[in-house]
Amino acid sequence: MIRIFKHYIPKSILILALIETGLLYLVIWGALALRFVQINSAPPTFFQYTYEKIFYVIIVYLVLLATGLYRLDTCRDIKNSAVRLSVSMILAFVAVSVALFMFPNIDIWRSVSVYAIVMTYITLMICRALFLYFVDHESIEKRVIVLGAGPRAKRVLDSNDKTTSNVKFITFLRMGKTENTIPDTVEYDQIECLEKLVEETACQEIVVAIEERRGTLPMADLLACKINGTYITDAANFIEQQVGALNLAMFNPSWMIFSDGFDNTKKFDLFVKRFSDIVASAILLIVSMPLLLVTAIAVKVTSSGPVFYRQERVGLMGQTFDVLKFRSMTINAEADGGPQWAQKNDARVTMVGRFIRKTRIDEIPQIFNVLKGDMSFVGPRPERPFFVEQLTEKIPMFDKRHIVKPGITGWAQLNYPYGASEEDSHRKLEYDLYYIKNYSIFLDLLILVQTIRVVLWPDGVR
Repeated sequence: MIRIFKHYIPKSILILALIETGLLYLVIWGALALRFVQINSAPPTFFQYTYEKIFYVIIVYLVLLATGLYRLDTCRDIKNSAVRLSVSMILAFVAVSVALFMFPNIDIWRSVSVYAIVMTYITLMICRALFLYFVDHESIEKRVIVLGAGPRAKRVLDSNDKTTSNVKFITFLRMGKTENTIPDTVEYDQIECLEKLVEETACQEIVVAIEERRGTLPMADLLACKINGTYITDAANFIEQQVGALNLAMFNPSWMIFSDGFDNTKKFDLFVKRFSDIVASAILLIVSMPLLLVTAIAVKVTSSGPVFYRQERVGLMGQTFDVLKFRSMTINAEADGGPQWAQKNDARVTMVGRFIRKTRIDEIPQIFNVLKGDMSFVGPRPERPFFVEQLTEKIPMFDKRHIVKPGITGWAQLNYPYGASEEDSHRKLEYDLYYIKNYSIFLDLLILVQTIRVVLWPDGVR
C-alpha cells in the first residue's frame, strides 16, 4: 500500500493509474492525428493541443474513477471491467460533449472525441488484460512476515483478500505456547535469526500480531531489521491499510491517542470543507431543481401523504436535527411500533420510493441540510437517536463518529452499503472511524467522485 494524503492505495492500482493516464494522453493525440490526416492536413506534433489533451485525460480519468474501475476487485475481473468500461465510455462521451459546449474555446472537434472514446476503450481493455497477467508479479506483491499465530494474527491473515490486496505472507512465527489459532506455523525459537530470515525471503514488512507483548516481543531483533530497512508495523495498522477500515476488535483508546491521524479539527480544513459545502449545495440545488420538481410530483401523485419526510437524526457532537428526504414509504410506516431498521424488499416502501431509493434521488433534499450546516456532503451517515442510544451501549467507540458532521455520502456507504442491523452498524463504524482518522480534502473528493459508482450499481440499497 502507498499512502497519498493519508489514504492508502494499492501499489498495483497506482501503477495502473499512472500507465493509463499516459495511455489516455497518447490516445487523444492519436485521435487528433487521425482526424487531421482524414482532412488532408499535417497531423499535430506531440506538443501541440496540450491543454485539449489534458482536458480529455482529466475528464476520462475522473469517469473511470467514478465508475469503480480503479478498485482492485474490479480490475481482477475482466468481464466486470469490460461492462464498467463500456458504461464509462458512454458517460465520458457525454461529459466531454457537455464540457465542449460549456467551454467552446477548447479546440476538440466532436468527431475527434468519438475516435478518442473508441480508441480509449480498445486501449484500456488491452491494458486491463495485461494487468491481470502482471498484478501478482513478485515485484508488485508485498512480502510479509507475521510475528504471532493467535487471534490477532488470524485477523491479519483474513484481511488479505486477494481480490483487494497484493500481499504474500511468507510465514507466521509462533511466539508463545498459547498461540494456536493458525496451523502450520514456525516456532520463533526454531529460526536462526529474524534478520537472516528477512534477508533470505526478501521480506519487506514485519507485522507484529503478538497476543501478549510483555516478555515475548523480540526488541533487539526487530530493531536490527528496522535499521536494515524492513518496515515494522502492528496488526491494527496493517489491517487498516489492507481493508480501509479500523478493526474494532483490536481498537483501544491508547492506540487512538498515539496513532497518526484523528487531526480533522484543523481550522483551515474545516473552513475549506464548509465553504465547499455552501458553494456546492447552492449550485446543486439550482442544477437539480427540475429533478426535484418531477420527483415531488411523482411522490404526491402515486401515494397519499406529504412529499417530504422529516426525521430526527443525531449530528455533530450529539446534537439532533431533522433530516429532509423525499418520502419513500407509506405514511405511518412505524405506526405499529417503535423505530425499525429498513429491510430488504421492505413492504412499507412505495413503488416510486423503491426507484428513488435505488437511484439515491430520495437523498437529494438533504442538500438543504448541508446548506443550513447540519450536515456535510461527506461524513458518517446520521442515525436516529433511538438507535444511537442502543448502539452506543453495545458497540465501543460508536459515539466517536459524532465528532465530525454527518454526511449525505461517506466512506462506509462506498464500502459497506447495508446498514440494517447491529452487526452492520458495527462494520460500518469501522469504515467511519477510518474516514475520521484519515480525513483530508483529497479523501472527500475521492468519496464524492466514487459515489457515482454506488448510484450506477446500487448493490445493497434499502
